[in-house]
Amino acid sequence: MKFLFASDSFKGTLSSARIAELLTTAAKESFPDCICTSIETADGGEGTTDAVLSAVQGQRIPLVVCGPLWKKTDCFYGKLDEERAVMEMAAASGLPLLTEPERDPEKTTTYGTGEMILDALNRGFRDISIAIGGSATNDGGMGCMCALGVRFLDENGEILQGCGENLSKISEIDVSGLDSRVAKTKFTVMCDVNNPLCGENGATYTFGPQKGGTPEILAELEDGMLHYRDVLLREFGVDVNEIPGAGAAGGLGAALVIFLNAVLKSGIETVLDLVDFDSRLQGVSLVVTGEGRTDWQSAFGKVLHGVGMHSKKYGIPAVAIVGSMGQGAERIYDSGIDSILTTVNAPMELHAALEQAEELYLNAARRLFRMLKAGNEMKQTD
Repeated sequence: MKFLFASDSFKGTLSSARIAELLTTAAKESFPDCICTSIETADGGEGTTDAVLSAVQGQRIPLVVCGPLWKKTDCFYGKLDEERAVMEMAAASGLPLLTEPERDPEKTTTYGTGEMILDALNRGFRDISIAIGGSATNDGGMGCMCALGVRFLDENGEILQGCGENLSKISEIDVSGLDSRVAKTKFTVMCDVNNPLCGENGATYTFGPQKGGTPEILAELEDGMLHYRDVLLREFGVDVNEIPGAGAAGGLGAALVIFLNAVLKSGIETVLDLVDFDSRLQGVSLVVTGEGRTDWQSAFGKVLHGVGMHSKKYGIPAVAIVGSMGQGAERIYDSGIDSILTTVNAPMELHAALEQAEELYLNAARRLFRMLKAGNEMKQTD
């Protein structure tokens, strides 16, 4: 019997790697001769780079870039092989890099993300995957493109700094200085939101409040984003508001598509492709996946959905061990997940569940494999 463990981390308590160790312990207790394999997974959010690097034995590349408020910041991205790199924009331009009082979507920039991309180009990577969740920015990707050689000019021909408050001042975009290696590079953007660039569901009004935007600031930024959309339409003949996901990461999604010819793709699908997940299903009897909390959203581009659908494609049963179940969790059954077990085994406060996360998970894993053993024995005596 062969098991494949492919769980997301339980944020703040259990890593994917530790979960695999606990599952292996529980599986061996019930099936001493079983083969246990594991792979770290992520859905394109926090921890994606490390998960992919672990799965393919890749290498971290450290560097110093401009953070979201232009201060020098240590970050890293990942080398998969000589051609391929993976990175998270949040490593350079993410909300966790700022304290709450520092959050200011008028001033923050994606310039550091552009510096990461530039470093990858300098090292010869020509297939770059970028996760764009968790941004602190609302600059429409201006900063990122500035780092790659694009010039945004005001009505006087002066070069604008790439930040949200300057979107409304753009008069002309000069792409003559865009790094020529961009045209020879494949860019895949891990994006699981469909928000347009502008409007009620756009970048500014949907994500701006969590980035420090007051109603007054958001109104000004939205005016700037509308102007930016119009300039892009005039200069490139593309209405980015018609591109699902253009509003991701404060409009960075739009810039990556327009300037780098990037393809927006589901985060979990990108990760599963990068780690060659399907090849790891060969000979597997059961896949065990999971996440901290499962609800209706899990069926839309999360780890459970991706792992379940790929397992289902090959006729391999998949089950999930999760911290808790919320409204609509059962929808995940349509995504190839056959059953869900929760780690919590009695009424308890959240802090208690977090403190006991490892013990609770191991006991849930033991229940799973004991049930599998009972089912296996029942089948044998049928």
